[in-house]
Amino acid sequence: MVRKIIVLLPVIIGSIILGILGLTFVPEGIKNRNLDFSKGTIVINNHTIRAEIAETPAERQRWLAFKSEKLPFTSALLLVYDKSDLYSLWLLNIQFNLDLIWLDDAGNIVYMVRNAVPCNSTLDAAQCTYKNTIPSKYILAATSGFINYHNITKDSKVKLVSI
Repeated sequence: MVRKIIVLLPVIIGSIILGILGLTFVPEGIKNRNLDFSKGTIVINNHTIRAEIAETPAERQRWLAFKSEKLPFTSALLLVYDKSDLYSLWLLNIQFNLDLIWLDDAGNIVYMVRNAVPCNSTLDAAQCTYKNTIPSKYILAATSGFINYHNITKDSKVKLVSI
């Protein structure tokens, strides 16, 4: 048994180091690859917001990763799920702080996080993972300050005009 551990330990350590290096030094072709999300319109407190829509699992995984410029306050990214549930966001490879808003099927705000801080590394997942406490079907992600700019509260009216 001890011999197996002695043999496996360097393999395990090497795999962990290789994984961390792989995540740290993502090739520029992947970092700078822009996804063409479908576009939609959302109205919050009578403010019209342009939204990029991430509907597929691949789009939801990629969403704002490696995007270097902040979104203007007139736009956001809407993550759309098939059914209402508790969804968490791990802000790995996000370059700026975000305001996050979870919405139910009817567009009611069920949970919000202001100024969500992205991960500094893959090792601090607990500090940069955000999860709703009430089931939702949509997550709206925008540049930090978006919630204050649009005076959004839990009672704000959100209308998904075209998604």
